[in-house]
This record gives sequence, structure tokens and C-alpha cells, in this order.
Amino acid sequence: MKVLKKYGFFICMLLALIIGTIIGLFASDGFVSNIAPLGDIFVNLMFTLVVPLVFFTITSSIARMNKKVKLTKILVTTIIVFVVTSLISSILAVLGVVIVKPTSNIVPGEETPQEPVGFLQAISNAITVPDFYHLLSKSHMLALIIFAIIFGICLRMVDKENKVGDVFLTISNALLKFIKIIMYYAPIGVCAYFASLVKSFGSEIVTSYLKAFLIYIVLSVIYFLVFYTLYAFIAGGFKGVKKFYRNIFPSFVTSLATQSSLASFPTNVEVADKMGIDKNVSQVSLPLASTIHMEGSSIASIIKIFFLFNVFNMSTVSFSTYLIAILIAVLSGVVMSGIPGGGLIGEMLIVSLYGFPASAFAMIATIGWIVDAPATMMNVCGDIPSAMLIDKFVNRQKPLDKDKNKRHLFKRRRDKGEKEEKSNE
Repeated sequence: MKVLKKYGFFICMLLALIIGTIIGLFASDGFVSNIAPLGDIFVNLMFTLVVPLVFFTITSSIARMNKKVKLTKILVTTIIVFVVTSLISSILAVLGVVIVKPTSNIVPGEETPQEPVGFLQAISNAITVPDFYHLLSKSHMLALIIFAIIFGICLRMVDKENKVGDVFLTISNALLKFIKIIMYYAPIGVCAYFASLVKSFGSEIVTSYLKAFLIYIVLSVIYFLVFYTLYAFIAGGFKGVKKFYRNIFPSFVTSLATQSSLASFPTNVEVADKMGIDKNVSQVSLPLASTIHMEGSSIASIIKIFFLFNVFNMSTVSFSTYLIAILIAVLSGVVMSGIPGGGLIGEMLIVSLYGFPASAFAMIATIGWIVDAPATMMNVCGDIPSAMLIDKFVNRQKPLDKDKNKRHLFKRRRDKGEKEEKSNE
């Protein structure tokens, strides 16, 4: 019973994935289409909650943050960690595609390139919206996060007694309870959703894209095993590595099945809590990570860029080409929203910034759909070791040492109390 209680959800999700895969491979199209709404119910419920959850979680955590905790330090550290890890993943991808070039037998049409979108315009579109009601859409998560951060700072300045912050925290906790209720339905929803994905993509992977797909898988496995392990080790030593691999599976399964960073955000919050990551850090970094920290998408962007360079017979042998590709990969990871198929935004950015013809969009969109599930898995799973690093740099200690420090503090207080009692006697 103890084993079932501890690993029951893990077993149910694993069975859901296996059954969904079998259904997707062997069931008829009509049957899969009929059960697909069961998966849509799960995903839609998660999406319905994610906007208020992100807003109230970020706002309440910032508004109620301990005065001794420097919000600026957390935010700056978070951005630095996100940028550095995304750069590392992009550089690894560049090395991979240089060694093993993605090939394609697609013959491009004779089309005139599009007018590139200005850099500042791309930034403006990513971080701002024309009206307030646009913030209520999951399509503008980055703008919502920025709004929530600024609003939380303002609340912290005027709400000295944390009255409003406490109300926001209560709402945030209620939304998290709502998520837990939805997770009872998760195995059914994941099974149906995964069956639909297998049925949709299994027969559409053509030979010309197989090599690009395999390159992505190999690079992702290398990055996951080497760099995620390295980040966990830097943050918590060998204990950090053990704790990472012991707790990461729920995020792994949820992200792989839903193909959504946002839908996996609540799972990541629970994983971070189990690992002992400081809540001041996790409640700021994880919502931000669900939109602007996408190492898996950065790797995919590099493969898409060099795929198009090969198709259009453009030379890639120059330092500037590699540098621009890396910058675009990081930028495309910033502007992508955490929804299924959200990589289309990054693909449009690649085509527009490089000025490729319109037909290029369909070419890399195909790659995007093929690698969407593993890319989302990399994005989501990478948020946890990054949060561990942020916790390490902000608090100047290993996250796993916190309980140990509490025990030492209790022992010192107990010893002090015993000395006082003796002196009174």
C-alpha cells in the first residue's frame, strides 16, 4: 500500500502513455477521433486555469516576499541563468548540425523573400499588448508575466501589511487545489491525447525529415544527461543529481503527453516543492520559465535554421552566421508561448528575420510538429535544474542543505536553552 500510495500516480500515467500509444498505432482513425475530446477536456481545463494561476502566483509571491529577500537579485539571477543555459543548448546544437548536416530533398519554389520584421518590433510584440484584455489570453503569457511582476512590486510598495498579498495567496492556493482535482482525471486525458498525437504524426514523418528528427533526439539526450546533470550537481552536489532524477518523472510525462509548457507548469511547481527549492525562487522563476526558458526549442530552432540554409543552398561557413543563428534561437525561445504548437511563432520569426520565402515556413513547421513533444519535454524538465541553480546563487547554499541547516539551528537553540537553565540553577 505504501508503494501504491507513493508511486500510484506514476504508474497510472505510465500506463496511460502505453495504452495511448497502442491505441494511436493500431486503432482506427474514427475511434481515435471519437476519444480525442477526452484529451481536449484535460488540456482545456489546464489552459483555463493557467492564466489566473500564473498571475496570482507571481503577484502574491512578489508582494509577500520577505523583505530580506532581494527581489531584484532573484529576477536578475533568473534571467542570467535562463540566457546562459539557452546559449549553451544553442551552441551544442550548432556543433551538432555542423558535424552532421540536416539533409532534405525538398525543391524550393521560386518565391520572393518576405520583408524582415524589425528587431525592436519583434521585442515589442513579445512583451506588450495593445489592450488590457489581451493579457487574459494564454497567447500573451510573456506580457502577462511582466505585468504581474510589476504589479507585485507595486503591491509590495503600498501594501505594507500584506493584506492584498494574503488574499492573492489564498486565491493562488485555491487554484493549486483545483489543479490537484484535475490531475485525478489526468490519466484518462493523457491517454486520449497521446493516442491522437500518435495517430496524427506517426504517418506524416517522411524520409526527408527523418535525419533532422534523429539529430534533434541525439542532441536532446546528450544535453539532458550531460548538462541537466551538471546543473543539478553544481546546485546540490551528488544529492542534487539524485533528487533531480528521483523527482523529474512527473514533469517528464506531463510535458511529453500534453506538449505544453504551461500545462506542465503546475506539475513543475509540485516537483520543485518536493525537491526543497526555495519557494521565493520557484514561485518567481518557474512561471517565468514556462514562457521564456526553452532550451529544447532553442536546439530545434538551430536545426530549423540550418535545414533551411541547406535547402536554399546558402553558405553557413562564417562566424557571423553561427552567432546570428544562436541569437535567433535564444530570441525565438523567448517569444514562443507555452501552448501545443507554440513553436510556430518561433518559426515565423526565423523566416521573417532571415527573409526566407513563404514556402520556408511550411518546411520548418513540419520539423516543428515532429519535434514538438520532445522539445516541450526538454523545455519543462530544464526549468527544474535551472531553478536549483537560481536557488543556489541567490541563497548561497545548496538547496538540499536547508533541512540540515534547520537541524543545526535547532540544536544550537536547544544547547543555548540548556546552558541558560543551568545558569539559572
